[in-house]
Amino acid sequence: MDPCPFLRLTIDSLALKLPSPTKPSPLSGVHPSTTPCFCTIHAKSLPSQTALLPLSSNSPPETTTSAPSFQLDSTALRRLSAKPLPITISVYNGRMSHTCGLSAAKLLGRVVVTVDLANALSRPMTFHTGWLKLAKNRHREENKPWARLHVVVRSEPDPRFVFQFGGEPECSPVVFQIQGNIRQPVFSCKFSADRNHRSRSLPSDFNSNNPGRWRRSLTGDRERQNRDRKGWMVTIHDLSGSPVAAASMITPFVPSPGSDRVSRSNPGAWLILRPNGASVSGWKPWGRLEAWRERGPVDGLGYKVELFSESGPANGIPIAEGTMSVKKGGQFCIDYKVMKDSGLGSRLPGDGFVMSSSVDGEGKVSKPVVQVGAHHVKCMPDAALFIALSAAIDLSMDACTLFSHKLRKELSHHAQDSFFS
Repeated sequence: MDPCPFLRLTIDSLALKLPSPTKPSPLSGVHPSTTPCFCTIHAKSLPSQTALLPLSSNSPPETTTSAPSFQLDSTALRRLSAKPLPITISVYNGRMSHTCGLSAAKLLGRVVVTVDLANALSRPMTFHTGWLKLAKNRHREENKPWARLHVVVRSEPDPRFVFQFGGEPECSPVVFQIQGNIRQPVFSCKFSADRNHRSRSLPSDFNSNNPGRWRRSLTGDRERQNRDRKGWMVTIHDLSGSPVAAASMITPFVPSPGSDRVSRSNPGAWLILRPNGASVSGWKPWGRLEAWRERGPVDGLGYKVELFSESGPANGIPIAEGTMSVKKGGQFCIDYKVMKDSGLGSRLPGDGFVMSSSVDGEGKVSKPVVQVGAHHVKCMPDAALFIALSAAIDLSMDACTLFSHKLRKELSHHAQDSFFS
């Protein structure tokens, strides 16, 4: 099946140029050179975006910033391509926060850029690039100075493969590829929860390189028998039954001393694995996921993902990290542009969107929906690696459940097995 059409609509190269404060001010006496400026971006039926605005006196600006991109799927494209779409950018001076429901920020002005998405799926398009006058009303005197906003509005096709688990990953479901109303099975999952699982399928020299980093000892006090979660593994099979990817819990999820939660200082970890060439039963590591339970005002699942080179895990490159709500769940996402802007490296080919996976909150029935950028999939086993990663993210929500809470039976049916058997 072909990938689904998606479009990335980007608003970037944002900068603000203000009139000189020594001249009569068109901004009611406000000259925010020492206070922050930001903008909100609105487009019909799309979520609003917010971005900080650097001040500039040059053309082109010496410093710019970007707003989060709008991601348009085929349904949104059909709805928004019927007629030109106005994008309104409102510029404010002051803090973004609200007090008693009221914003302390002062509106400096707005600009509107109209985009026509009718032909945007066939090629990249630029709708505007350069400076625009900030208008607060339409009756300004032309002899007064204007504040100006620099902005680039562009779009590019961003096709993606879309998959959905037919059930919870721990229930060994089928994985479907979705295109419109068509659902076609492409993978199957096999979940195991063997407490004595020692990842025998890993290369024999894998753990010897750095055993302290990759695996904790499976020996310990009997009192810890029910104080860890280990041995979970999800194997992804193609339609012929051949294993094409796997996620293996390489570091048990254990509570920090005196606590009932997995801490950031002592996270659990998964390896994302792919078949090791001609070796029928062997695997080699592709990436690593660490997860933990965050403390703070919002109870969150923290995570970090590293990608390995062909030579193995000696020099992992971080490609994603963040936190999502334990109660509400969220969206796990790898985006090359976001990684680059945040200083994270990447060895994934291409750029732009890499993958996303839905994660439901703790205790909820989850059937993750996974999107993978088409330029990262040369063959279906490539997609299977992201399917395995999404299963590991989803299962980490359970693995980081407070140890005062009982796991569901699908995850703990081996929990009473003897640790020393």
